Amino acid sequence: MQAKQILIVEDDPTSLEAMAGYYEVEGYRVVRAHDSDEMERELKRHVIDMVVLDIRLPGKDGLTLLRELRAESDVPVIVASARGEDVDRIVALEIGADDYLHKPVNLRELLVRTKNILHRVAMPAVPHSEQDEVLEFNGLTLDRGARTLTAANGEDVHLTRGEFELLSYLAQRPKRVLQRDQLLDCLSGRDWQPFDRTVDVIIGRLRNKIEVNSKAPEILVTVHGVGYVFMGA
Repeated sequence: MQAKQILIVEDDPTSLEAMAGYYEVEGYRVVRAHDSDEMERELKRHVIDMVVLDIRLPGKDGLTLLRELRAESDVPVIVASARGEDVDRIVALEIGADDYLHKPVNLRELLVRTKNILHRVAMPAVPHSEQDEVLEFNGLTLDRGARTLTAANGEDVHLTRGEFELLSYLAQRPKRVLQRDQLLDCLSGRDWQPFDRTVDVIIGRLRNKIEVNSKAPEILVTVHGVGYVFMGA
């Protein structure tokens, strides 16, 4: 099997080589980029299986690059940042990061999270009965086999991997209150921290994409102190 290829975008040479060397010892192929221009160039030249992206970069910052990348690609992204504020982690997840690590990065932890995410991405779709394969609600069509969401006007509604997994899980369990821990479990291959807000972040992104009024949601409804319930019809 061909080795997975990791693109590391990091302007600090020491950190870049430390991460690259650790990946290479573990059998990964590594592509290096020091700034936004190099990142964009390498993405065009190579088939990349995962991006490890620093936030503070010369030129475009990492969050801007992540936002632009998510507009056209679902490649897994781990954001690494020296910033310690929770808001940076939340913003990165809102934009579409698959994971977030604080710097200095623990290389062993980086490797474990990389393996988990790549394993989840490579997992074949679980077979479902035909009646569960396509779900229709509120003028939207969720095709679980094709992993697509289509609006009433026929336009594709782009979902990140995490958004698709969470919406699919909820839509299969209508009018059933699901706790955050249950929803975290459906996002497989991740190591969660106490009070993890990832579910809330993804729900917020989904509401912006599928609700008529994201401030007064009718499809993904909050059950305060418990979790969420899918009320699509």
